[in-house]
Amino acid sequence: MAIDPVSAARAYQQAAQAMNGGGAAQGGDSVDFGGLVQQAIRQAGESANVAEQQGMAVAAGQADIVDVVTAIAAAETQLQTVIAVRDQVISAYQEILRMPI
Repeated sequence: MAIDPVSAARAYQQAAQAMNGGGAAQGGDSVDFGGLVQQAIRQAGESANVAEQQGMAVAAGQADIVDVVTAIAAAETQLQTVIAVRDQVISAYQEILRMPI
């Protein structure tokens, strides 16, 4: 599964904005990683809902098929980004488990 560089840059930009916009604790450099992951999952779900609504609008004859394809592509890209982050977190956890104590 290849991740589009533009999507990765967009995800990085969103994470940086979340950190600068109140994601960082006052007086410290800590970042709530869990909050960032939850936000990314929420955004992926919202994108899927938008794609579904666009599909329903096309079925009703109220929207253009290009809008549906664009919405589906955006939802798929966000989902792939979330899955890639999940895979990296699992990989890092497994690597930590393999470390000798």
